[in-house]
Amino acid sequence: MSPIDEASRGFVSAKIKTVDELAEIIGDRPRDKKVIMCHGTFDVVHPGHVRHLLYAKSKADILVTSLTCDEFVTKADMRPYVPQDLRAINLAAFEMVDYVIIDPNSTPIETLKRIKPDYFAKGYEYVDGKIPPKTQEEINTLESFGGEIIFTPGDIVYSSSYIIENIPPDISTEKLLLMMRNEGLTFQSFRDVLEKTKGLRVHVVGDTIVDSYTKCSMIGGMTKTPTMSVRFEEKVDYVGGAGVVAKHLRAAGADVTFSTVLGEDSYSSFVLEDLKKAGVNCKPIIDPTRPTTNKNAIVANDYRLLKVDTLDNRSIGDKIVGQLCEAIANIEADIVVFSDFRHGIFNKHTIPDLIAAIPEGIFKVADSQVASRWGNITEFQEFDLITPNEREARFALGDQDSVVRPLATELFKRAKCKTLILKLGPRGILTYCTRPEGDPRTLINVDSFAEHVVDAVGSGDALLAYASLAMVASEGNEAIASVLGNIAAGIECEFDANHEITPDLVLRRLAKIERQAHYIKED
Repeated sequence: MSPIDEASRGFVSAKIKTVDELAEIIGDRPRDKKVIMCHGTFDVVHPGHVRHLLYAKSKADILVTSLTCDEFVTKADMRPYVPQDLRAINLAAFEMVDYVIIDPNSTPIETLKRIKPDYFAKGYEYVDGKIPPKTQEEINTLESFGGEIIFTPGDIVYSSSYIIENIPPDISTEKLLLMMRNEGLTFQSFRDVLEKTKGLRVHVVGDTIVDSYTKCSMIGGMTKTPTMSVRFEEKVDYVGGAGVVAKHLRAAGADVTFSTVLGEDSYSSFVLEDLKKAGVNCKPIIDPTRPTTNKNAIVANDYRLLKVDTLDNRSIGDKIVGQLCEAIANIEADIVVFSDFRHGIFNKHTIPDLIAAIPEGIFKVADSQVASRWGNITEFQEFDLITPNEREARFALGDQDSVVRPLATELFKRAKCKTLILKLGPRGILTYCTRPEGDPRTLINVDSFAEHVVDAVGSGDALLAYASLAMVASEGNEAIASVLGNIAAGIECEFDANHEITPDLVLRRLAKIERQAHYIKED
């Protein structure tokens, strides 16, 4: 970072104060200098905000701007769009703003009582009609110590929500840099951890799926019936489900053992040969009473016309449960990953026994995918890491109404996990974790690193693999695990079907992000 950047940052950061620090600076009433306070979310600072702040500054000597902390912004899904520390920096950069507070409360009432400003400025829209109850409470608080409310004039109402929902600004790099600064990380931190993932022993237990793509070209429709006619071109098979999780882990450099249940058929042979080539030590249990799960997508001109599934979702028998428990208990591993696609291995009857078989001291990871089946990530209690997506979280909690942050908070509590990475598709991830010191619920928000999405299916498997390895290699650094996992997921989105993500791909994307962060042009 250049000296100019350091100087600018120091000047801006000096304006950001806690409530107690500011109260000491401005002193008690009466004061020689008049103080005016504004309050809001300030998620995206727009011309309406600037007009409001300029008017407020014209009415007093000191302008204090307080903003709602992330925890209490619930006005829309995935808000705030800009994290509180970055919102504070945005406001502090304005010349007219003298001090900025990140309000730790849900309303500005307590801060008003502590600061006791001479004036409190509100936007004119708050007096369009009758005064809302919350504003009346603010007026009553101000009158209790002799303060006054001022309504700023204006003729244009700007909406941060409208801007964010329709033309969201790209601040992914800024958010990443802010998180890195808060966590004491550098780009080298990620490279160092990625190197340490090599050789970690991972035991993956889960359902194997063979994903098939039957590629066709359109011929037309039948003249007598509404039947679509296509010409077969080729059929391509990929190992998917828990199998691709194992392949991602192996591609990342881990020593991987994979326990699964397969049928006695040609797809079983295909899976074993493919995993052998990938370097995965597969220990299958062959069940001749069920087929190897196959999902065949019929594709014409890049459109998926139909999907034909060949599967048997019955629960595995007690004998197979016993064999899996024996493998879990006896295979030496640093990490055990339960990759649940609800095709027979995991259910409410088998999960307790499978969890009980995990030896003490092994890092426990679970992912439960319920795209078209019943499943519940909260059945994997007290795991070190769980990585559901938003739909799976809503399914587990029976909650289709809450915005994402309260949803994640409740899932974190219900699962009793140490770390939750909630996958949000194109919106990136939210990570909740428990740390021995400080805030027991730490939140990390990382935007997606996908540049051009070709096929998002399977991106969660890449995230699961790299986040799991990074958690162990970094000795529990959730921020590093979140970033590396999210980078791997973004890269996976840029390939059609399942494609193993190697450390070289992750390092190249990391280097590109670093160049963007430092404003270095590509060669």
